[in-house]
Amino acid sequence: MGIDRRQAIRTAGTLAVAATTVAACDTGTPPPAAPSPSAAHLATHPAEIVHGSRNRPQVAFTFHAQGDGTLIHNLLDALATAGVHATVLAVGSWLAANPDLGRQVLAGGHELGNHTQNHLNINQLPSAKAYTEISSCAEAVRSVSGSIGPWFRPSQAVHASARVRALAGTVGYPTCLSYDVDSLDYTDPPPDTVVRTTLNAVQPGSIVSMHFGHAATISALPRILAGLHTRGLHPVTVTELMRP
Repeated sequence: MGIDRRQAIRTAGTLAVAATTVAACDTGTPPPAAPSPSAAHLATHPAEIVHGSRNRPQVAFTFHAQGDGTLIHNLLDALATAGVHATVLAVGSWLAANPDLGRQVLAGGHELGNHTQNHLNINQLPSAKAYTEISSCAEAVRSVSGSIGPWFRPSQAVHASARVRALAGTVGYPTCLSYDVDSLDYTDPPPDTVVRTTLNAVQPGSIVSMHFGHAATISALPRILAGLHTRGLHPVTVTELMRP
């Protein structure tokens, strides 16, 4: 069997599973399981993660990735200065337009995941469109990192709907990533507010939602890290947070 024919068979199989899942989601029938080798280590996790263990002194910073390149460089520099590794969830259209920034994220020791292609309200989209939003971003991540990344987070939603979780599983994300601390930095409040909002809510095992492209986030970060340090909490990636 030639290489082109093998590739055609693999592609046809992928499209068939996707079509079956989209149809199943539209009719309410549970979709078929679709294990992903790239995410096999997540198989023991629930369908959605909101936080990690409350018994370990760790928290995970997650950043939604899109926005002004200069601000992003400054934030990555601040993380590097602090020796902090985070989980970066890229908007696919932004990543496709800024692959060098995606590679800089990886070079800094951060992990790169999926935050949909166009940051639409994914829970409200028709199944076929929602699937495309997830799968297109997965390919954007793969083009930069060589894999689809370990995590998918729904756009414009704290929690993925059951339908979106099923679609994400078909793409290769058996676990969707939520959070229990919202810094609200995307509303562009003063840095003091970002610090206060985050530190008032954080606890062991927390997953903190933050954003690239906002000046207040950069200003607030050193004080947030100092506040975590005084509590004996250490920032890690989500993958590290969820290790047994």
